[in-house]
Amino acid sequence: MRLIHCADLHLDSKMDTNLDKERAKERKGEILHTFERMIQYAAEHQIAAILIAGDLFDVKNISATARNVVLHNIAGHPGITFYYLRGNHDNDNFLSGLEELPENLKMFASGWTSYEEAGGKIVISGMEWSDEAAESAYRSLVLDPEKFNIVMLHGQESQSAARDRAEIIQLKALRNKGIDYLALGHVHAHKVEKLDARGTWCYAGCLEGRGFDECGEHGFVVLDIEEEAGTYTLEFVPFAQRRLYTVDVDVTDCQTTVEMISKAVLALQKAGCDAEGLVKIVLKGFVDVACEKDVAYFQARFRQRFYYVKVYDETRLKMDVADYLLDESLKGEFVRQVMGDASIPEEDKKRIIRYGLQAITGEEVQ
Repeated sequence: MRLIHCADLHLDSKMDTNLDKERAKERKGEILHTFERMIQYAAEHQIAAILIAGDLFDVKNISATARNVVLHNIAGHPGITFYYLRGNHDNDNFLSGLEELPENLKMFASGWTSYEEAGGKIVISGMEWSDEAAESAYRSLVLDPEKFNIVMLHGQESQSAARDRAEIIQLKALRNKGIDYLALGHVHAHKVEKLDARGTWCYAGCLEGRGFDECGEHGFVVLDIEEEAGTYTLEFVPFAQRRLYTVDVDVTDCQTTVEMISKAVLALQKAGCDAEGLVKIVLKGFVDVACEKDVAYFQARFRQRFYYVKVYDETRLKMDVADYLLDESLKGEFVRQVMGDASIPEEDKKRIIRYGLQAITGEEVQ
């Protein structure tokens, strides 16, 4: 039996943190379409069930479009069973107004709920996790060791750093329970490790990266179970329509924007950034106070190369004050005045001097 384990799809996410209104709307539609593409993949690759380990949606008030697309695709694939465990972003709005659930949509509650597959050889158990119920939930989880046991939970495993407020899952308390595969949701990066001598725990990660804290490959996990032998294999399938990249560019000692662009081109090539990606370029290092640096032009240079690009300037100024203190020019006098003002913090002095030298030489002050 083959299953897909996915989580944290966050359908209906606004996507307006980085993108303008038009592209945010486009990206929102792309994420919804990736959900549809995943189901089509399942239909074409003999996937019997899809495990959705929480946060199918991102907002409480779900749009009619997202709701209808999800229900249409579930009902339209009766040969695939959908196991949907609600996460901390999900609520009941998705199902409001329905007289009955599609037969192939299975839900979980605040206590353990179990379903059988493959003639009872595979058991899928799950519950909507809460810290308040955790202690009794660990004790009440009783599994048949003769079965292949899949457990679904949504929360923060205790060994990872939390993204935001989330229920904590103590992995130690789930060891030696007879779990073969612990399908987790909430952490947006794919991660898989041994739970105990028998089982494995796995975060599928999010289906599509939405921000620059979610760079790298995203997709889902295919779980291929040999139910007679009780063995299985795992495969992570990269599936996102677009990938996000954060690329650091060291521009130390560059004197012009053109030099910085040349270094960025090499760094982007090394990172393997593709034209359909979203790219954040971070300028780092130390630059001379008198260097010519036009961040707006720098960003414009790459705007047409990628779907979206943003530039962060984290460079720091370096300046040898001795080069100016004896200079009898207007530049020298300006530097001496700024450096002699005790009320100005040292780092601000460098910034003020940079702006002043730009103005004196006729450059546009940025």
